Amino acid sequence: MNRKTMVLTAAIGLLTPALSACGSASGGGAGTGAIVVGTTDRFETADYAPAPFDPAYAYDAGAWNVLRQTVQTLMRTPRGGGQPVPEAASDCRFTDTGNESYRCTLRPGLTFAGGDPLTAKDVKFSIDRVLAIKAENGPSSLLSTIDTVEAQGADTVVFHLKTADATFPYKLSTPAAGIVSAKDYDAKKLRPGFAVDGSGPYTMKAEVKGNQLVRAVFTKNPHYKGDIKLQNDKVELRSFADSESMGKALRGGSVHVVSRTLSPTQIAELSANPPKAVKLVPLPGLEIRYLGFNTDAPAVKDKAVRQALAAAVDRNALISKVYGKAAQPLYSLVPTSVTGHVNSFFNKYGEANTAKAADLLKNAGIKTPVKLTLNYTTDHYGDGTAAEFEELKAQLNSTQLFDITVQGNDWADYRPAQKKGDYAAYGLGWFPDYPDADNFLAPFLEQDNFLGTPYANAAVRTRLIPESRRAADRTVAAPAFKEMQDIVADDVPVLPLWQGKQYVAARDEITGVEWSVNAISDLQLWELGRGVSG
Repeated sequence: MNRKTMVLTAAIGLLTPALSACGSASGGGAGTGAIVVGTTDRFETADYAPAPFDPAYAYDAGAWNVLRQTVQTLMRTPRGGGQPVPEAASDCRFTDTGNESYRCTLRPGLTFAGGDPLTAKDVKFSIDRVLAIKAENGPSSLLSTIDTVEAQGADTVVFHLKTADATFPYKLSTPAAGIVSAKDYDAKKLRPGFAVDGSGPYTMKAEVKGNQLVRAVFTKNPHYKGDIKLQNDKVELRSFADSESMGKALRGGSVHVVSRTLSPTQIAELSANPPKAVKLVPLPGLEIRYLGFNTDAPAVKDKAVRQALAAAVDRNALISKVYGKAAQPLYSLVPTSVTGHVNSFFNKYGEANTAKAADLLKNAGIKTPVKLTLNYTTDHYGDGTAAEFEELKAQLNSTQLFDITVQGNDWADYRPAQKKGDYAAYGLGWFPDYPDADNFLAPFLEQDNFLGTPYANAAVRTRLIPESRRAADRTVAAPAFKEMQDIVADDVPVLPLWQGKQYVAARDEITGVEWSVNAISDLQLWELGRGVSG
């Protein structure tokens, strides 16, 4: 998950530091009012991001965390992970053995938050709208296997797929398939601004200063019908300029829960010496970080350069010096806990093998040191990013095989430049759309991929991705996943670095913290309550 985009987002821009001292708009004190959740995600409207919370545009973790509270989907990821379960639907299933026709029956009595009925026509409208708008950097690629959507009566929707896609139920659980009304959304245009309307568990009121969202207040939707059980009536999501000011608000009690994004230093401090009445809860996570390459750029066009980088980087040292307990080494695009994972990069290059890197460059006739700039975003992934790239620079320059410089830019400039191919090498993160190996491979390798990379592998696109999507039993897809991971390790269009671990810090009186963020980093505000914490 751009969400990734991928998550990378409409979430941008710095809020004024004065906001970090503000109290809750709804009077969320220690025991009354809204539960206040802090985040360093930032949201703004701009020419490049006109509609941060439109399901046809939003494709980043921050924006999706707003949509998951407000816009219903046919399916959803259960609190503990695993296969998606019906949400707006009462039942969904493939109706053929080839996984090319998928039928959903809606729950009876569904309505939008304003009281209007929600029918199969609204589902068709919503999906068709995402595909018609096809927003640049948007989520329409998640729905690309859809051929047509058919509304049969008021309560049945049939999706006719172009090709077999066993991952389709997962895709219907993402905000890309969020159900909206033609009353509030134009069929062919994005809805600008921060307004969002749906049939989800909450309604949302945005407080805005200029073009930036200051806070979002989520109030229980009395018309909601689904399988989510709300443990609260109101939650406020408050954005902070940095992790330090967010942590200060938590310690002071004006914020009750924080997750995105605690700095590595904060995690270490909260783990070793938590403040009074504050708890740190570790949770499973599937976030990954990696270097991407414009394989047409002269500096990295020869894959021997990319292979040498893969051989030279020391993931363990990077994590030890920068991220500590917040990360673990990653040797594939597919995280270690996902079915189908293979340590392809370790198997091919080992760990920090300078001699191997030197041989790769020598055998390809490449003159050393290789000059290369590593680009990164200064304001999108948390406080550790600059230190991470300085460590990569030091590691690679110490081999004397590379002459590395680093360059940081604001996300607002960084992401468009990366998509245009301005950077030969760049750092990005990925929060998955769904917890399947397909979502860690196809978005990087298929046509019209998230990176906008010129890299293309015919075997991956024409044989392996389709083959993996035919397998309803995902373990059956393991050979195809392994072959794709091995191809990536050989061609190195991307270089995986580390897999993140998630932590949530909360005041003692807040319950449900262990369920508030799932493995794919979905924020589940409905799980939070007040009481005596265990």
